[in-house]
Amino acid sequence: MSRSWQEMNALTLAYLGDAVYELWVRTHLLELGYEKVKDLHHVATDYVRASTQAQLLQGLMPELTEIETQVVMRGRNTKGGHPKSTDVITYRHATAFEALVGYWQLTRQEDRMVWAFNQADAAVENHKAVEANLQKR
Repeated sequence: MSRSWQEMNALTLAYLGDAVYELWVRTHLLELGYEKVKDLHHVATDYVRASTQAQLLQGLMPELTEIETQVVMRGRNTKGGHPKSTDVITYRHATAFEALVGYWQLTRQEDRMVWAFNQADAAVENHKAVEANLQKR
């Protein structure tokens, strides 16, 4: 690669991070025993939705290095659109998470990705609990 991660646009890092995280989620779900494509897709969306990624990032923040925090800030402050299904702040935090994953991929920090991704199950379950409580109101 001719350019270093520092020279890349944060959205480019997020683009890569999105693909890396999606691949991990799909592999993880297969390892958990999901086999039907319909089930795989349904459960995968719980992991990759912006609100879950934003919540996952929030849990990671206290443990991030200074450089990782800078990558997150670059990702969060990037200008771009957002889908109607989520608010701007949540979407920017999800983009920041994806940029962080892209940074880890480019710098070959697999241990950091494993550490973060291992917390994804808890983030998904917590997100489901919050949604269930909101629906009860």
